[in-house]
Amino acid sequence: MNRSSVLERLRAAAPVIAPSMLKCDFGNMHREMQLLADADAAVFHLDVMDGHFVPNLSYGPMVINSLRTMTDHPFDAHLMISNPDRFLDDYIDAGCDLITIHIEAVPDPTSLLQRIKSADVGCGLALNPGTPVSKLLPYLDDCDLVLVMSVEPGFGGQSFIPDAIPKIAQLRQLVGSEKLVSVDGGIGEATIARTAAAGADIFVAGSAIFDAHDYRAAIRQLVELASGAARTV
Repeated sequence: MNRSSVLERLRAAAPVIAPSMLKCDFGNMHREMQLLADADAAVFHLDVMDGHFVPNLSYGPMVINSLRTMTDHPFDAHLMISNPDRFLDDYIDAGCDLITIHIEAVPDPTSLLQRIKSADVGCGLALNPGTPVSKLLPYLDDCDLVLVMSVEPGFGGQSFIPDAIPKIAQLRQLVGSEKLVSVDGGIGEATIARTAAAGADIFVAGSAIFDAHDYRAAIRQLVELASGAARTV
């Protein structure tokens, strides 16, 4: 799927619940992918961690390439890694449709964002809870998506950090309606409405989906809560 098609598809589907594959059953990935597809998940969020940029390890391009054979759903790869320029082509070749890098890992991401777009892949910039929105300002025109971390990156199941709300609102005002605003961390029934009201389009959810007995019901409930939240920006 090309870059423009993916971005158009996600804008049209908003609010989008993006299952965080970090929380799935790695012993039965084919079943998990099918259950999520049957639950009308619009995109799969792939958390890539290197044990250096964040204190945890997850999976890399070889695993993503294997997953790519199981579905044609869009893959949203969140690279929580140091030196993403060294490995970027591997994730492009693995079939990622969106690739997000961290401003903390690449102080000047301009060339990397352009490189991602030149491969016809959507490009995103993420910022950690302790990083101000101002760090992204010079690069907003170059990216298709901005991702606000509402927990410290590296582990699933953490509690939502409320300081993410004003960041989401500020970014929504800055980027308008053409770019996607995503939020990742602690998203569930108690937090999704506030992030939707602040202006988020994509909601990365792990425990709220994978701890449920019925993925379809869990995703539907999150969509309803996000849809029912009156946007304040």
